Amino acid sequence: MQADKVKVAILGSGNIGTDLMYKLLKQPGSMELVMLAGIDPHSEGLARARSLGVGASHAGLDAILEAPEIRIVFDATSAKAHVRHAKALRETGRIAIDLTPAARGPYVVPPVNLGEHLDAPNVNLITCGGQATIPLVYAVRRVTPVRYAEMVSTVASRSAGPGTRQNIDEFTFTTARGLEVIGGAAQGKAIIILNPAEPPILMRNTVYVAPSGAFDEKAVIDSVEQMVSEVQQYVPGYRLKNRPVIERRETPWGKQPVVIMLLEVEGAGDFLPPYAGNLDIMTASARRVGELFAQRLLSQKEVMV
Repeated sequence: MQADKVKVAILGSGNIGTDLMYKLLKQPGSMELVMLAGIDPHSEGLARARSLGVGASHAGLDAILEAPEIRIVFDATSAKAHVRHAKALRETGRIAIDLTPAARGPYVVPPVNLGEHLDAPNVNLITCGGQATIPLVYAVRRVTPVRYAEMVSTVASRSAGPGTRQNIDEFTFTTARGLEVIGGAAQGKAIIILNPAEPPILMRNTVYVAPSGAFDEKAVIDSVEQMVSEVQQYVPGYRLKNRPVIERRETPWGKQPVVIMLLEVEGAGDFLPPYAGNLDIMTASARRVGELFAQRLLSQKEVMV
């Protein structure tokens, strides 16, 4: 155990939880991963945790609640499960970083608004599509007001496990709300497509943004490219397929310039295959958020000492 680290745990031993485990071990920063907890005693994730020297339990949330030294819990289960977990974690003074679309705490996208919620006991990472596309909508919004934003996220069917498939409705609702609340669009819409192609495709996103009036096209493009660079600091495989395209189109508000962006996300291959960029961006974002929360806790401890 390391005294200068914040003890953290992952709840959920599936693909996302296991990939996050590898990221936290590779780049621990201010965190020390002490437990991976699930409910399937035969899960691959728990077996891998044991082989790597990480505490593993199939007692789920109960195992984490019995370890008072754990300060931050990454919930990589499901939206319905997190609704139950959130109350128990809050009552026992743990910080919950929610990787499900449950939205029990404020929405967080690291390069956009994380600094606003470092005192929150529970923060929500929205969805993979939200983490990928909200930064781009926000990049446009910080230059000009946005009337409407739409994203279409296409991911490999093989990268969509049971949790993702069970949360499709939550995905579309939560992502659309994130485009509005964090991205700044007056109205947002989200669509997800599971593509069964073999070999599996990388995560691809189309983002369509309709500003509410005239705007500086160069300023918008510069803002988007700056944002891509910021996201790449923690998701190296995040990239635009080409520069943002601005063209006049017929919209419900008449013919006007719209901004179209084509985005691709390639995973780091820590545990999941590189095509699973949709899962990788969630775990990379979670690690980034957890690191800043851990730094905050350590700084508070220093002040008390």
